[in-house]
Parts: sequence; C-alpha cells; structure tokens
Amino acid sequence: MRLNTTHWRAVRRYFLVFTAIALLPLALVYLVRNEQIYRIKGYEASKFNDHFGDQSFRYPVMLLGKNKDLTVAATGSSRKKFYKYAKYVNESHVPVLPEESVHTLSPIDVERVEKRMERRRKLLQDKCTEFGLDVVGNDTWHKPNAWEFLVNKKYHIIWCNVFKAASSSWMFNFNVLAGYSPEFLQRTKEVFLNLARERYPRVSIEQLREAQNDSITFMIARDPFERLLSAYRDKMVFAIPHSYHDKLGRRIVRKYRRKNMDMNSPKYPTFSEFVRWLLDQTRHSNSQIDMHFVSSTMFCTPCVINFDVIMKFDTLDEDQLYLINKTGLSRVIAPEWRNAGKGKNTQELLQSFYSKLTPKEMNGLYQYYKYDFELFNYSATSYFNMVQENGT
Repeated sequence: MRLNTTHWRAVRRYFLVFTAIALLPLALVYLVRNEQIYRIKGYEASKFNDHFGDQSFRYPVMLLGKNKDLTVAATGSSRKKFYKYAKYVNESHVPVLPEESVHTLSPIDVERVEKRMERRRKLLQDKCTEFGLDVVGNDTWHKPNAWEFLVNKKYHIIWCNVFKAASSSWMFNFNVLAGYSPEFLQRTKEVFLNLARERYPRVSIEQLREAQNDSITFMIARDPFERLLSAYRDKMVFAIPHSYHDKLGRRIVRKYRRKNMDMNSPKYPTFSEFVRWLLDQTRHSNSQIDMHFVSSTMFCTPCVINFDVIMKFDTLDEDQLYLINKTGLSRVIAPEWRNAGKGKNTQELLQSFYSKLTPKEMNGLYQYYKYDFELFNYSATSYFNMVQENGT
C-alpha cells in the first residue's frame, strides 16, 4: 500500500524527533569532554616560560572553570597560549577607593603589629634552624618552591597562596591589582584562580628571588588542624557532584569504609576515613598531596624563601591593614574576608570531628603537620586532649 504525502511527512517528522532525542546524550557527553580537555590542556599548562619545559606539577594542580573544580595530578607542559580573560582587564586603570572606604592603623598600632611581625620572623628563623629546614636540599621540605607564588611587579607585592587560609579574600585583591574591576569580580562566575593565573604566570626560583629585591613577600598561616578540617568539609562533605573531589571521596569510601558500617553512613568519607587516606598519602614518598591538604611549610618553603610579612588567620583583620598600609595600597584594595562564615571553625565543631580520631591517627596527623605547628607558633595540645576526653 502506497503512503500518501501526508503520511510521509508524519513519518519523517517522527524520525527527526526520534533522532534528535537519541543523539542528545551523545552531544552532551561530547561537550562535557571537550570542556574538561580544555581545562586540563589549556589552563594550568599554558603559562610556562621555556625553562619550565621539563618541569612537572609539584602538587595536584587545580584546573577550574564555571563554578566547578577539577583537581588533577597533571604532568608535562605546553607552550600553547590562552588569554581568555584579557577583555576583562584594564591595566591602565585600577580603581581608587573613596576616602571614606580607606581603613588605616594608628601609628601606635602600626608599631605594635610591626613588633608582632618581628617576633614571628624570629620564631620562624629559629625553628627553621632547629629542624634543619634552612638548609637547601632536593626533597620537598628543603627545596625552594616558587610554584605557588603570585608575583605582582607593578605594585611590588608577592604572595604564596596557601589554600584554606583566607585564599579567596586575597585572590580577589590580587585580581584587582591585576586590572580586573571589583564590579566584574563581584558578578562573574569565573573562578578567581583562573583569572589570576592568566595575569600571574608561574615563576622560577631565580625570577622569584629577583622580584623580591624590591617587593614585599607575604603568606597567611593558619592553625593546621583548623585548616585541614575546613578543607575536608569544603572538598569532601560539600563536594560538587561529579567533581574531582566528589569522585575522590567515593574512592576513599570504597577503600577505607569498613564492611560493617551502618547503612545510613554518608556517601562522602567520614573524617576518620579521610584521615586514614591522607596518612597513607603522606607515607608514600612519591605521593603528591592535594594542594588543599598539603603542609603549608612544604607548600611555601618559608625556611629557604624569605618572607617579609607573616599574617595569621586568627589576627587577620589587623594584619591585613598592616600589610596594605606597608605596601602603600590603602587606596587600591581594602581588607577582604570572603567566605568568613564558612571559614571559621568553632571549638565545638573541631571537637565533634577530632574527638572521633584514635590516638594513632592524631599522632600521624601531627607528625605530618608538625612543622606548621612549630614554625607558626600553634599548639596541638587541645586536639590531643579531645582524643583523650573521648576515651579512645
């Protein structure tokens, strides 16, 4: 039986609809795959100078984009250039803050904070000598690491970006100094690290030392166990679905969760499971610790790289004002504390997580973060007491 023209049109219409529905998932997979390949190949591996041709990533490197994060242990390099965000930059016009928005310290406060900084530098120097960390070597504790520094030559300020230590706040400031307008930064969905790394290419240790001759170098220290808990909650408990850390968390659960665990246990790793995984990473010399969990001492190597200002998370309000005044940037950037609500761990919150660890796990954590405690004058006594109070 012959189909008339109307029937043929109906058959063709249904065929086209069916084909579109069938191919839609494949198209989505293709787009997602290309997006991830772009992030891996085009971002962090795009800004190296020639002398980085044979250098591999020292830590698992964060490759970010569009409210998602993808952290990979990437190796190799590429000289391919991407200037994705150049249209948002105006280097010739950095906005000046209105007079009423400028915050300063009184001369007496400046003198007091300066003495605080002197004590911190002196303690750092003494502890570095005590532990032999001021002797340059080839291991990750003794080899100068310029990989994570952001060098702003225009304003003569250099920062080692310790993640989970007010890093969001100062990434905002460094992007302002790079020429991005505050208005753009407030509304954009781009990740600040993406924006920053396009304006601040990675430097060699020789380039860093040369830039330090006329610049102020700073870092922000934080109680190591506070920082670790903040990173765990951010990257494991509240991991973005299908992100690198979400998948890592699932792998941790499969390997470290006991068979007899309650069926109501969370899909993400418990803090004890996460700690057992982390301690296993620290025991293997070839393991690269994720940048959110790595020791600050290993990350910034402050015993073999000079720091002029050591801010601390617990005195950040005053320390920020001191640094901004010292660099002469009080009319350009303001003290920032982004994500303040998420960043501060109460004593009750610390107790609820660390009290679940065994003495062996607590001691293992302390041994890895020992230099962070010692160099920056933090104490782990209260954490060990939490374990003891729990009767473990």
